[in-house]
Amino acid sequence: MSAPHLDVEEVEAANAVYYEAQESGDFERLTSLWLTPSDLGVDESYHDPADTGVISCVHPGWPVLTGRGEVLRSYALIMANTDYIQFFLTDTHVSVTGDTAVVTCTENILSGGPAPDDGDELGPLVGQLVVATNVFRRTADGWKLWSHHASPVLAETDEEEGEESPS
Repeated sequence: MSAPHLDVEEVEAANAVYYEAQESGDFERLTSLWLTPSDLGVDESYHDPADTGVISCVHPGWPVLTGRGEVLRSYALIMANTDYIQFFLTDTHVSVTGDTAVVTCTENILSGGPAPDDGDELGPLVGQLVVATNVFRRTADGWKLWSHHASPVLAETDEEEGEESPS
């Protein structure tokens, strides 16, 4: 196998681990997947690693989050308020150039929150369709996330498909 093919396989694997960590609620694993200031040669003795804007994240409907502190807090919040989440990735494409890789995909998400009135079962399951771009950077410890950007896919209604509504 050629080196570029191996790079693509390694990025695909890193991308899969990112989604697996979310599904399992493994916050420590998720944290380890994101770039750190030291991965980029930033001297942490002069910069607070939580505030260094080396990574960014946009969750559907959220503003841009920058820096490890904001990004990781967002995942902690999501994990604390989501009892069940599963990602079915489709339309995945990986592009690697040097030490940077871009993964585009469609996230077909199935999630459920807490049950009403603290019951034992999950709340209602909700499906969502999201398109995502994940940017990875090669480090000494393998490929790590640099940026995640996810946007909802708006569902078409009958009116949008050209049907007129009754007057």
